[in-house]
Amino acid sequence: MILSYLKTILILNRIFVNIAYTEGMFLKSAFSFENPFVTTRGVISWIKEQNDNVSVRINKISFSDLNMWSFDKNLCRIGHNTGKFFTIDGLRVKTNWGEVSTWDQPIINQPEIGYLGFITKEFNGVLHFLLQAKIEPGNINFVQLSPTLQATKSNYTQAHKGKSPAYLEYFINAKPEQILLDQLQSEQGARFLRKRNRNIIIKIEDEVQLKENFIWLTLAQIKELMTYDNLVNMDTRTVISGIPYGTYSDVQIDLFTFIGDYLNPISFEAKVLKSMLSSESAVNSFDSIINFVTRHKCFYELNVKRIPLIEVKNWSISQDVIEHAEKKYFKIIAVEVSIGNREVNSWTQPMVEPAQEGLCAFICKEINGMLHFAVQAKLECGNFDIIEFAPTVQCLTGNYRNSNSSSIPYLDYVLNVDKKKIIFDNFQSEEGGRFFKEQNRNMLVWAGEEISEELPNNFIWMTLNQIQTFIRYNNYINIQARSLLAALSFKKSIVNE
Repeated sequence: MILSYLKTILILNRIFVNIAYTEGMFLKSAFSFENPFVTTRGVISWIKEQNDNVSVRINKISFSDLNMWSFDKNLCRIGHNTGKFFTIDGLRVKTNWGEVSTWDQPIINQPEIGYLGFITKEFNGVLHFLLQAKIEPGNINFVQLSPTLQATKSNYTQAHKGKSPAYLEYFINAKPEQILLDQLQSEQGARFLRKRNRNIIIKIEDEVQLKENFIWLTLAQIKELMTYDNLVNMDTRTVISGIPYGTYSDVQIDLFTFIGDYLNPISFEAKVLKSMLSSESAVNSFDSIINFVTRHKCFYELNVKRIPLIEVKNWSISQDVIEHAEKKYFKIIAVEVSIGNREVNSWTQPMVEPAQEGLCAFICKEINGMLHFAVQAKLECGNFDIIEFAPTVQCLTGNYRNSNSSSIPYLDYVLNVDKKKIIFDNFQSEEGGRFFKEQNRNMLVWAGEEISEELPNNFIWMTLNQIQTFIRYNNYINIQARSLLAALSFKKSIVNE
């Protein structure tokens, strides 16, 4: 095993000499499970220790008990007294998309662009990412692995009068040559109104002081940890999803798959690698995909208007909750929070609480010898530009178990698929700073002949390389799709942990 591993490193080093430096660093880290600081299993124990060592108290409260937050005098919105952070507004939606052409709902309005950022550094020739064990008030299991920096503009400008976020200065002072990735990416379009965050990765050469609740991990380790329920938070997953790995010829990709006895060239991981790195054999050209999404953006209309919360139809406001008349979708609640290791130790805030867990699933299929993913064009009321690409199945706002499967393409197939076709199936949390104990079932299904190459009108086959290209252009791939794609690995762990 040791000789095989050394052989792998030598071959990889030779290959990386001939490819783009940044993409090569990411790719090498994605193949590297070995970490001089901690094993993947050790990370899980470390997270448990972090949970045991921090005092956390989170209670639901009445809106009248909110401190620094309140309804305005006409019940138009809930906002912070400083005018910072975010507001809970009412929204009236009109569209020609789907079976319901108009509806009202509450929505989070947070026009600030925040930081979601990683510091990276090479150790033993392998790029490592600095992650934080961070507690958010809405996290199901409290501590989750977050990016080095996860902060709204109100946070990093210290509108809360608390401490400055750790390592903020590295991002504020980053030089252009240090920046490996820099993108504006959308948030949940059904819950946020045109919200975007800056997803950024920087690389440093100098020594950095490792703070108590931070840890260095390789990209392969991060991806492996995503196979566990609710360990890697949404913000980490969205940044990881944007990492570029480059485009190569089939001959070059064959070299990657010939790096050791443990990487089977016909394995799913090898097919993922080929789909990610190659632009050849795609059933749809890049131009045809652009045409597909442009047609949908031109045909479908989305008119959104902010309205007072008191005027939102089919929703009621009580002393401690804003909820739908049929108890569906989600609620707006208030919470009191006390967390020992945050910039501010205690505060209150409004949050969104889901009515049920959701389901996000990609169906993939090998076509022309290349792994393709069934991607849907999806309209959501908070989208920045009407349509974004979403997973094959995305059910967040209704009870998918009781849904009419014929009204949601591929839902019945995903829920009843042969277990042998499931690549991964786990639960992942939504962003815990705004969503209270919300998790979605994340699935990837490898389909065969039972799924036709002919797709419904708003679906299209795309390779991973094509999807990755659209992520780079911002506001094309939604956060649910990015979260799923971030978990894809190029090879299984070879480390005996």
